Amino acid sequence: MSSARDGILGNIRRSLRRGPVGGAALDEVKARLAMPPRGPDVARARLPQPEKVDLFCHWAEFNNATVARVDAAGVPAEVANYLARNNLPAEAAMAPGAALEGYDWASQKMLSLRRGRGEPSDQVSITGAFAGIAETGTLVTASGPDHPVTLNLLPDTHVVILREADIVGGYEDVWERLRARFGKDRMPRTVNTITGPSRTGDIEQTIELGAHGPRRMHIVVVRD
Repeated sequence: MSSARDGILGNIRRSLRRGPVGGAALDEVKARLAMPPRGPDVARARLPQPEKVDLFCHWAEFNNATVARVDAAGVPAEVANYLARNNLPAEAAMAPGAALEGYDWASQKMLSLRRGRGEPSDQVSITGAFAGIAETGTLVTASGPDHPVTLNLLPDTHVVILREADIVGGYEDVWERLRARFGKDRMPRTVNTITGPSRTGDIEQTIELGAHGPRRMHIVVVRD
């Protein structure tokens, strides 16, 4: 496998008229990996934290998500009320992470939760999020035992619990947080960026929700 890879990379270097990797070029690559430079960011997201939260909510709603802002104690009631308002079943598949278990789900007697990965029969999923990006109203999720990727994709309705403290300005802030949280050699298998519910305009440029995933996204922003 290593020989095949080296052969492919060698062909690419030759086509680019570059010699073997070594010397100053190799030192430059190692330095870049050790201290990755920040890319450009957008001025509109360089804001105090309360204004970043407002900007995130604005763009999330612009992109067809619904948003509720509640205290931590109000999270379970907001989820149950959202399901009732939309005539959805009072049951959901929930990510098994410790952060979500910190909310008082038992206070909602009619809400039935199953912890684990998403299944094709699930209509609603509840997950956390690694971060929210104020610049675009985008959610970022990192896969792992506490967040099965299937919960992002299979159910028709995706409810996301997002702390205000996890809302950042732009994408570059997310990459820095990922490296700090997981380490450069232990990144999650999948990092998903999700901007509103799934949609497509492929057919006659008419927007259709739920094309490749959930048709509804409800974001519960938890006040610090």
